Amino acid sequence: MFCRLLFSACVLFIGSIQAAEPLSYSRDIQPIFTQHCVACHACYDAACQLNLGSGEGVQRGASKATVYNGARSQAQVTTRLYVDAHGAAAWQRKGFTSVLEPQDSQAALLARMLEMGHQQPFAANSKLPAELNISIKRLNQCPLPQQFAEFAQQNPLAGMPFAVTGLNDGDYQTLQNWLKQGAPVDQQALQASAAEAQQIATWEAFMNAPGAREALVSRWLFEHLFLAHMHFAGGELGHFFQMVRSRTPSGQPVDIIATRLPNEDPGSEFYYRLRPVQGVIVHKTHVTYGLSAAKLARIKQLFFASNWQAEAVPGYGLQRRANPFETFAAIPAQARYQFMLDNAEYFVRTFIRGPVCRGQIATDVIRDNFWTLFQDPQHDLYITDPAYREQANALLAMPGQLDSISDLVGLWRAYRDKRNEYEGLRMQRYADAPAPSWSHIWAGNDNALLSIFRQHDSASVRKGLIGEVPQTIWWLDFPLLERTYYQLVVNYDVFGNVSHQAQTRLYFDLIRNGAEVNFLRLMPAASRQNYLDDWYQSGGKLKIWLDYHAIDSKSPSALQLAGSDPKRQFVETLLERYGSLNARPDPINRCSGAHCHRPGIDAELQRAEQSLSRLTAKPAGALKVIDQLPEATLLRVEMADGQREVYSLLRNRAHSNVAFMLGEELRYQPALDTLTVYPGVLSSYPNFIFNIPAAQVAEFVTALEQARDAPAFEQVVERWGIRRTHPQFWRFFHDMAAAIQQTEPIEAGVLDMNRYENL
Repeated sequence: MFCRLLFSACVLFIGSIQAAEPLSYSRDIQPIFTQHCVACHACYDAACQLNLGSGEGVQRGASKATVYNGARSQAQVTTRLYVDAHGAAAWQRKGFTSVLEPQDSQAALLARMLEMGHQQPFAANSKLPAELNISIKRLNQCPLPQQFAEFAQQNPLAGMPFAVTGLNDGDYQTLQNWLKQGAPVDQQALQASAAEAQQIATWEAFMNAPGAREALVSRWLFEHLFLAHMHFAGGELGHFFQMVRSRTPSGQPVDIIATRLPNEDPGSEFYYRLRPVQGVIVHKTHVTYGLSAAKLARIKQLFFASNWQAEAVPGYGLQRRANPFETFAAIPAQARYQFMLDNAEYFVRTFIRGPVCRGQIATDVIRDNFWTLFQDPQHDLYITDPAYREQANALLAMPGQLDSISDLVGLWRAYRDKRNEYEGLRMQRYADAPAPSWSHIWAGNDNALLSIFRQHDSASVRKGLIGEVPQTIWWLDFPLLERTYYQLVVNYDVFGNVSHQAQTRLYFDLIRNGAEVNFLRLMPAASRQNYLDDWYQSGGKLKIWLDYHAIDSKSPSALQLAGSDPKRQFVETLLERYGSLNARPDPINRCSGAHCHRPGIDAELQRAEQSLSRLTAKPAGALKVIDQLPEATLLRVEMADGQREVYSLLRNRAHSNVAFMLGEELRYQPALDTLTVYPGVLSSYPNFIFNIPAAQVAEFVTALEQARDAPAFEQVVERWGIRRTHPQFWRFFHDMAAAIQQTEPIEAGVLDMNRYENL
């Protein structure tokens, strides 16, 4: 007994010594947040805007204001971390509440939320209670300190980390000790290395060069790169930079000009600067762009090789923001389009993937899977025909600059009519031009072929043609690509009101229609109407009549596609002709022989992929388990030697059309859903993880094939599933990001678990 008491006393003594030792935020605290909290608390969709990816975010605290509110009548004040305020006091003046400071003799909010979570452990790998709402649409109450006791009583399972395996005792005690010590934050800002600093100086000198031509090009480049996480050739892994407008020149600390949009009037003299991206990198906002001496030389060659002139740099008025084609008309269109084509995956990612983190305003206007091709600049009449370009420019303005709710219908009709007038002009000019042939499809590099996969309110983009032949294919020319970028990136305000967001959504619908109709020009004239009818079934035909311009069903195509399905023949020929550009050949989903797996991989994985291929190319009417599967499932296949391979199992939902802003569920055709199997992580938002020994993959696939109802699927989950309550949940979850780190380290970042389901 004496020894036992002595041992207990020693433990308490040692614990008190450890508790007294000052803790380092960067060394001791941020790693815990990164491991257990950042997966939910990052970006604008962080609960209560509490961003735990950096000391700045932790000190900013929480807010009751909801960024994602599609019904607000007035635009909301912007709350961008590192932009709109600096320091806890400044954020509190904007309505944020500290989660670190004790108040009214009560522990800090963060301490109390952690205590709630630690007191309510869940049974290992169990389903969460049905009454616990984990939906991303749930109401985040964000209690103030004086409201916390009532909140805790009414929501006993709402502690942190929320609805997931909690902190171990050591991490929990470390956080509580840090809070008791006053929550000091010693995080050091990321600094550029010497090699990076040298390249930054070169790029800033280029961007701030004197002259009207130079200033106009720099403005266009800034508006196209402001979103990028830039990395340098020879730079440090994990170091990324963003381009901003600063009141201070190179060599001085950046003093950012925090305009609401990147093309608004800065209000004073400014300089383009590159500053380090601070905090934990999260995958959903991580849209990368490489800088190098070769890239700078390419830009100089594109924009300054010809002797064009600019008399003055245009202003920043409403019309200038609404119509970049007129604003930047002096810059050769060939240079602008080719710059975007060189990096097409980046530009499509900016408006498909991020970084607003909850993008249904854009994603409900696209199919769940489709491919994107680009029109060759030498066969884009906007590039090659100055007279046509001048006529078109006035018709290419985009809505959203005015957000009056009372004028919403009138604004929409005005811009719709302009767009349709442009479509009429375009159709006429292309009807008089040579018929489109294979040379009209751009084939400059491996950005030429892109695949897009949507998962409800998020989407992903990858180089290469992935999956089965999709229902629709986009063929983008420069006006389509540039309008999409400006409408959904430059001019889109996530803090905007319902009018702004509705105008954005409605016009993007017209852009999507334009991209689809442009692709139809490649099909035989007699087949086009049938394809259009298939894409716009049911109420879609009404939308065609109300809002879209008629298609050209007479002008010939030079592709000479025959047979009953010319689109499939087009794809087969495209894959043959452009095979060297296809970054991701796909034998799993488009198996054409006995071997439905990637060549050159381990025999274990060959057998696994052969089995997984059985899940593809089957509609939910035949493969019933699709009804049970979420949209983005990750499969972790463990091999005998301890290595693992990660696959994405994506559910592609079918719709009669995607032409309306509301009522998506009315157009949903669940019996036509299919699955795509992709080697790698193809979503920032995993909905579930299965961990499967490679030797059991065939058995796993058979179990899915036989799971025709919810109870049968639950048996699959019980055997191989990693639920939110799994004791090793965080190890498996972060291993998905580790898989990206191993294959594409520049693209890696912490994944989001806000959409992880309770299967």
